[in-house]
Order: sequence, then C-alpha cells, then structure tokens
Amino acid sequence: MTSPATAKPVGLDPRGPRFSAVLTTIVFVVVLLTGSGWLALAQAVIFAIGTYDPRRTPYGLLYRYAVAPRLGPPAEREDPAPVRFAQTVGLVFTVVAVAGYLSGATALGVVFAAFALVAAFLNGFFGLCLGCEAYLLIRRLRSTGTPA
Repeated sequence: MTSPATAKPVGLDPRGPRFSAVLTTIVFVVVLLTGSGWLALAQAVIFAIGTYDPRRTPYGLLYRYAVAPRLGPPAEREDPAPVRFAQTVGLVFTVVAVAGYLSGATALGVVFAAFALVAAFLNGFFGLCLGCEAYLLIRRLRSTGTPA
C-alpha cells in the first residue's frame, strides 16, 4: 500500500502531449517536403501506440525521461482519454496519408498529411488539441441526449 505522498499522480502532464505534437509537426513537415510514405508510416505507428497510452510513445518517453526532469511539476494534470482519442484521429489521418503516398495517390497523401500537420501544429504551438476538443464535444452531446 502506498501513502498519498508517494502515490503516482493521476492523469497526464499536459506539457507531454504538446511536446509530442511539436515533434509530430516536424515529422509532418518532413513528410510533406519529401513525400515519404515510409516516414508517415513510422508516425502512424507512434500514433497507434498513443491510442493505448500517450506516455508510452517514443515522444512520450523522451519527454518523460529527458525533458520533464528538467521542468518543475505541472500545475495541473489532464485526463488521458481525450489525448488517446486525439491520437486515434491522428492515426486515421496518417494511415490515409500513408495509403496515398505508398499507392501512388500522392495528392491524397499530401492532403491528409497536411491536415495532420495543421492539427499537430495547433496543439504543439498553441495548445489547441482539435482531437481533444472533438472528444469533449462528443461527450457533451452524448450527456445531453443530443444525437451526435
């Protein structure tokens, strides 16, 4: 049994997903500049891991072990569910981009990689997580009984 003083904090450090989004932004810029479906596929794998636990992605681990120890504790923590949902949305967009690039439908790859880039950029640089906001909107609509 752990005492409250030694218990692990509940929820995500919100700076971790933002750090990950900055790295994701860089990856999508490179994808768009090079047209690399293989790099997009690597990012899709990272998103797939993030749908399970965003802290377990390579970016999340880098944040946890290399960046977070140099920062003070977060002022607040956030529910991981919206972040997992956002990772799922990112995964879907990235899989479509991969399919486009690797099948020769480059325009499809470019469009979906660009959408993913915009979402990652907004999250990383402005703290606006579109997938998280969609998750919260869906929850609100379900709780009011409004059809989604």
